[in-house]
Amino acid sequence: MCSCHAILNNHQYRIYSFHIYFTSRVVCSTHQSNDEVSIMRIFITFLVALSALVGTAFAGQKAPGKVLMVVSSYGVDQGETQPGFEFDELAKAYLVFAANGLSIDIASPKGGAVEADKYNPEKAYNAQFLADPDAVNKLNNTLNLSAVKSQHYNAIFVVGGKGAMFDFHNNQALQMLVADIYQRNGIVSAVCHGPAALVNVKLANGDYLVSGKRVNGFTNEEEKAFGKKWAPKFEFMLESKLIERGASFEKAPMMLKHVAVDGNLVTGQNPFSTAATAIEVVKAMGIKPVAMKPFKDDATIELAAQMLTDVKPAAAELAAHTERYQPELIAMYGYYRMMFAASKSDLQQAVNLMEVGRLYMDNPQLIIALAQGYQKLDDVASAKQRLTELLQRNPKFEPAQTLLAKLEQSKQ
Repeated sequence: MCSCHAILNNHQYRIYSFHIYFTSRVVCSTHQSNDEVSIMRIFITFLVALSALVGTAFAGQKAPGKVLMVVSSYGVDQGETQPGFEFDELAKAYLVFAANGLSIDIASPKGGAVEADKYNPEKAYNAQFLADPDAVNKLNNTLNLSAVKSQHYNAIFVVGGKGAMFDFHNNQALQMLVADIYQRNGIVSAVCHGPAALVNVKLANGDYLVSGKRVNGFTNEEEKAFGKKWAPKFEFMLESKLIERGASFEKAPMMLKHVAVDGNLVTGQNPFSTAATAIEVVKAMGIKPVAMKPFKDDATIELAAQMLTDVKPAAAELAAHTERYQPELIAMYGYYRMMFAASKSDLQQAVNLMEVGRLYMDNPQLIIALAQGYQKLDDVASAKQRLTELLQRNPKFEPAQTLLAKLEQSKQ
């Protein structure tokens, strides 16, 4: 129970106790004058009224606000047949809102049960969501957007996932909800592919909601890296469409955290921006966010971002507090940065990340990628060193043998 509720309960109990005491004094005393009795009765009447007032105040205590979370109905077969929503994003945002005392509903274009893309239920935030019967019930019985009343909500948060690119942008009910909440000075927010819900929303004056606004979302670069299966089926690329609608599109480097805040419009770039986006929503609602331990993957990506500018202190932090992070995620991020590196500087950053990550995992393919990175940097000696070390552990690993032989030949 929060402190304000405890205080109100305590005051109500004390008033009730005084009421009993003075009533007994009036009833039991045989030595009081009529004037004394009248004064006591007036005082008792006052206490009864005050008790009722405090009781009403206590009963009227409400959550600091109500948020509508929206997920895609498009998913089929855990995203194999048709993409759905990102469970990680739903769980992270839900936990942030719940921790800050918000009342939460979950809705979807079709209502009822919805299908997430394949996810890991053992991740801490997913496990915490799944352990909450109320949260699971809301997800299994989502509200139909066509039946939702905008006036019941202080904020709307649109969850991402590639399904959002199929059933959000042309959903009239969703567009009306977003416009109504925004024009009532409520908070409109979305993360990753969630801003697809905003691209066709127009305000009462006929302008697109995003026109002239600072906006964020899954970038074209991120789509190129991670959207190969479904992106060819999209009607548009999210970044391009938001810019076409007049938005001032902001972005961080691929898969790093970024949140754009423009008045009561809050948008996040990718899954690692989810918690930060939800926290900004809480702030926009006039609530001071409670302190929360960062989710481990978010903290890891934040550390990777630090490594791009100064690898040594960030690597030292990882070594000192490994339990707070996912080192393999740093290696993976380095691999993807190398794949899409546009300069020698990008390549060097990617190699630095993989060098840090390799200390915490034994993955031969990572070493091959690292050697290839060194090769592209014309650092053949370092490439050969990593391959030689790998072959000492795995003498018959053919990819390492082949690449090492190629490097030896190029030297001749």
